[in-house]
Amino acid sequence: DKSSAVYNGIALSSSEEQMLKNTLRGSNHPLSRTLYDILKEHDIVTLDRFEEHLGQGLEATHRANIMKIGSATFVGHKDEGSALSTTVHISSNNIYKGKFTFYNKYRKGLSKLFNQLKKENDLVVLSGDNEGELENLKKLLPTKTKLIFNQKPEDKLEYIEYHQSEGAKVLMVGDGLNDAGALAQSDVGIAISENINVFSPACDAILDASKFNLLDRFIVASKSGIRIIKWSFALSFVYNIVGLYFAVTGQLAPVVAAILMPLSSISIVIFTTLATNFIGRRLE
Repeated sequence: DKSSAVYNGIALSSSEEQMLKNTLRGSNHPLSRTLYDILKEHDIVTLDRFEEHLGQGLEATHRANIMKIGSATFVGHKDEGSALSTTVHISSNNIYKGKFTFYNKYRKGLSKLFNQLKKENDLVVLSGDNEGELENLKKLLPTKTKLIFNQKPEDKLEYIEYHQSEGAKVLMVGDGLNDAGALAQSDVGIAISENINVFSPACDAILDASKFNLLDRFIVASKSGIRIIKWSFALSFVYNIVGLYFAVTGQLAPVVAAILMPLSSISIVIFTTLATNFIGRRLE
């Protein structure tokens, strides 16, 4: 996670800070959310136009004022800073203002989570960031974990499509609009959000970011849930076959059959309830 940022550039006026804050408000990108939380509070204004350019940045207009937030190229600036730092550049009315440099903080339990996932899966980190965190990630992640940086949205999508064509089942975890295509293409797409009420890209599940370290338990619970469903179908099938045999051979009175029929559904409900509670206690 990008937990803090330092601004370096020309001081922004009060109106520019207000527009910057309101432009960031419309984006669910992790950098946008972090920067939005860092900036001081300003009145909410209605933007005349807002557009998020995938892999590039944000652009908004308000009363003829133009604000661009994103990569150096996007805002029309040649960045001469470190190529290994994560930065967000700002321009107002096509005049370059400066940049925010972000510093990472890794979530508690990340290393343990990846080591658990590695036992049954091949892990790959596809990041749109540069290689600035390469050494830190090598220390945190299991050996032989693939680390691929500077990935554009289409690169992530192509990577997943390639491995699916090789017969692999892919679970993708992403936290930004840049991951929308990859999340949709994956066999299972999980979007991580700091605020689950904020828009998330197309996915199969939304995971509260504070629960990310429990991802392996959620996967185990999902697999166990599928097994319970299969056993429920099997139990129901056996129950009905036995009942059908007695009904066809005339060994069941109509009144008894009428009583036993709803018991079939009740028995399945009881079985699934007990099995689900048992699995839940094991995961605690």
